[in-house]
Amino acid sequence: MPNILLEEIEYKIDRTGFGTWRRYGYIDGTSYHEFASHTKIFGLPLVHYTYGRNPETGRRKCAKGIIAVGRFACGVIALGQLGIGLVAIGHLSIGILFGLGQLATGVWAVGQVAVGLVFGLGQFATGYVAIGQFAFGKYVLAQFGSGKFIWTIKHSDWQAVEFFKNLPIIRDFLP
Repeated sequence: MPNILLEEIEYKIDRTGFGTWRRYGYIDGTSYHEFASHTKIFGLPLVHYTYGRNPETGRRKCAKGIIAVGRFACGVIALGQLGIGLVAIGHLSIGILFGLGQLATGVWAVGQVAVGLVFGLGQFATGYVAIGQFAFGKYVLAQFGSGKFIWTIKHSDWQAVEFFKNLPIIRDFLP
């Protein structure tokens, strides 16, 4: 079998009004798709999408754009198994403002493991306000937790109870 990394790649290219698709189909039935919008902001495409292994390198290509979607994504809004951006959503999401994923970081973080600066919500959560099964922060609502004001199954500070009862998202569900 010839090494396609040494050959000229013949992509199927479709130009639309919004952007350009590059596609390549491998002999084994797998494929590579990439979309980049024509609109660019600060040199990055408004939308960049990648799927599959790039035939030029044999590796997965990182989607880089204002809105980036791919297995590896880096952008203002990043969606991928590994997402890095201002807002990141993915299994491992490294968000500056907001992270949502199994392991999420950010000023606000929601995930199985949520490492938040201001707010963390997850099975394991950290943040100024932390809600979770295991939580650490200043105001903590958890099954097991540690912080200045905690509300757990074994301990409840009146400051923590008042704080959490007055949070709009919790207050709306109380009788």
